[in-house]
Amino acid sequence: MRSLQIGATGMLAQQTNVDTIANNIANMNTTAYTKRRAEFSDLLYQNIVRPGSASTADNTIVPAGIQMGLGVRTSAIYRITEGGSLTSTGNDLDLAIRGRGYFTIELPEGKGTAYTRDGAFQRNGDGTIVTHDGYVVQPEITIPEDATEVYVNSSGEVWIKQDGETDEVNVGQLELATFVNEAGLEALGDNLFLETEASGAPVVDNPDAEGFGSILQGYLNTSNVNPVTEITELVSAQRAYEMNSKIITTADSMLNTINQMK
Repeated sequence: MRSLQIGATGMLAQQTNVDTIANNIANMNTTAYTKRRAEFSDLLYQNIVRPGSASTADNTIVPAGIQMGLGVRTSAIYRITEGGSLTSTGNDLDLAIRGRGYFTIELPEGKGTAYTRDGAFQRNGDGTIVTHDGYVVQPEITIPEDATEVYVNSSGEVWIKQDGETDEVNVGQLELATFVNEAGLEALGDNLFLETEASGAPVVDNPDAEGFGSILQGYLNTSNVNPVTEITELVSAQRAYEMNSKIITTADSMLNTINQMK
């Protein structure tokens, strides 16, 4: 009885759906988090009578045939990058990206390069701009100890005022990276992503260049998760899970009917 297996695949698919929604809700307040959406596709079909085959010796053609579906599978968990808003923090090193782009982060111990839209940066003991985990933002920019004010303009230039000085000093230039397929980036955790063959190689340029976003100092990108939408989708997934379980219950009842025949 195919319905037992079909119902099981449906329950597994909806379990993945609920897991994805749960992760979205858990990260609704995570800086720069982008929601995920589970996508599904039907499984292979069993051709009992193939459409378009000859049905008689006179070569009459079967118009529809008989194709039995075998269930559903998870085909992808897609990352939706649009729709996030900005929140004001007032911190000098909180930097939001308005538009496309990722900050470039150097991972420790020669592990390579990662990318993030989480601009909640700080200074380490040497004055270097780093992430909340201490990873250095690239290109490396160091703010002197005697800096009294820090300015970051929309094109990513970092300017400071030093104690006793009236002129501003440029101490570095932030850069952004873009990708042909942002959804193809590999999530590393800690709001970091890695380049993959699916994402394509990064294209690096200054903020506010053509095709790149601009920098807004004193703001952070917020999560693009809509709690109302997620709860609605959670209820829908729960109902779908229950209906698939009902398929298995019904098929089991039908098998019991057969077993009780004498």
